[in-house]
Amino acid sequence: MRQAPFRLRESPSQTAGPYVHIGCTPDVVGLNQVFETYLGPNLASDTAKGERIRITGRVLDGLNTPVRDGIVEIWQADHAGFFNSPDETRGDADPGFFGWGRSPTDLETGEFSFDTIKPGRVPYLDGRLQAPYIHLWVAARGVNLGLHTRMYFPDEAEANSEDPILNRIELKRRIPTLIADCGDGAYLFDIRLQGDRETIFFDI
Repeated sequence: MRQAPFRLRESPSQTAGPYVHIGCTPDVVGLNQVFETYLGPNLASDTAKGERIRITGRVLDGLNTPVRDGIVEIWQADHAGFFNSPDETRGDADPGFFGWGRSPTDLETGEFSFDTIKPGRVPYLDGRLQAPYIHLWVAARGVNLGLHTRMYFPDEAEANSEDPILNRIELKRRIPTLIADCGDGAYLFDIRLQGDRETIFFDI
């Protein structure tokens, strides 16, 4: 008689915990000798092409309180719309642009920041061009699975109006949660985990 196959049980869920800075951004807590090279919030070398920009923001909970033990990672195309990835088949990405960065939230204010390049437009699955965007991933204590969202640029109104992703989201939710503000020489983008103005997160 054939026995039924053995099935493994699902392991218990685990949040990012209060130690996420120690494991992912050790320099923030004074552990400066962990990695020889630390890929942090600067995505562009001195030779990178394109318009240099700064992105700042906060991670906020449902009570508008800063999340002080979180991490924000970004992934984006270079100035010409190519990704620094072995899966990129459309052309060669700028070798001076890393394409990925990580910033801890400030231990007091919940703020994060990145110095990067404004990305070019990338085609959607059906070939239509997407507006310039930056993909963000957020992890923090109490978040079982990292949260994915996008930041679009307020000075790309025409491209935003053509974007196949943005056009699937109602306007009253799209503008306050996915399109950054401008201020003090930087793009400002707050990520709200809950509440009336909760950021739109994508199921990826």
